[in-house]
Amino acid sequence: QLVESGGGLVQPGGSLRLSCAISGFTSGLNAIGWFRQAPGKEREGVSCLNMRDGTTDYSDSVKGRFTISRDNTKTTVFLQMTSLRPEDTAVYSCATTTNTRYYCSGYRYPGWGDVWGQGTQVTVSA
Repeated sequence: QLVESGGGLVQPGGSLRLSCAISGFTSGLNAIGWFRQAPGKEREGVSCLNMRDGTTDYSDSVKGRFTISRDNTKTTVFLQMTSLRPEDTAVYSCATTTNTRYYCSGYRYPGWGDVWGQGTQVTVSA
């Protein structure tokens, strides 16, 4: 199970930290991805964390502004978002793949994630 939290309303230029709480995966996970979907737009993969070796990936739209990380127990993955813009407004969700052959490669393509959280709303507005 994945449960997101930390969304809210923030002014342009502000920051938010999203959390993705992980439970119920007894054999561990290969990767966690963060995704967002704005009204009328397709879902976008914004970042991914390889839970085995800690490597990360970011979409060009958030590179340099967002940081993905995990806690030491590997039960929570964070998305630190800074310099937020109105175009960052979306529902943010975390997801993972239970396919043991998959890591972060391909996370931006449909079908990668097969376990999803419920999402958390992020609104960037003055």
